[in-house]
Amino acid sequence: MTGPRLAPIEPPYDENAAAWLHKWMPPGVDAEPLALFRLLALHPELADRCRPMASGLLNKGLLPARDREVVIARTTARAGAEYEWGVHATVFGPLVGLDQTVLDALATEPPGTTAFDARVALLVAACDELHDDAVTGAATWRGLCELYDDAQLVELMLLAGWYRTLSTVITSTALPLEPWAERFPASR
Repeated sequence: MTGPRLAPIEPPYDENAAAWLHKWMPPGVDAEPLALFRLLALHPELADRCRPMASGLLNKGLLPARDREVVIARTTARAGAEYEWGVHATVFGPLVGLDQTVLDALATEPPGTTAFDARVALLVAACDELHDDAVTGAATWRGLCELYDDAQLVELMLLAGWYRTLSTVITSTALPLEPWAERFPASR
């Protein structure tokens, strides 16, 4: 099968869709809405209920921004969601100090690789355990408890779960990649 299984809406947008898509765009950004947002626009009522969670995790979270992006990159890479990994690797990764070497390693390397410092390696282990077993192991949990308070731990689990959910939508619908976004290292 070629092309998406579900096609995102395309311009020209009707008045309701245009207003809805505008709500998903960051303030001051005058660009075509992401394909993911246009896909979610197929069910605007459900997506409206998701938007506070998405915005809260990305813009108002308690986790350090770099840690957030490590979790997003690893979770989306493990789930095979090149679309979401690429958007974050292009837009957010550099803003929080993740260079291309680390971003590429987040997509391809095991937790113990030398590309990761101890903090990133712990987050990678947590993401991998959550991906594989839907639970962190005891040693990983103890390490996370040394870094984060209870509220941040809850947020970390929800962040990984939210991006796993988005990854499921992205991969299941074969969402087309954004032409400007990074590709997985193996796809370059």
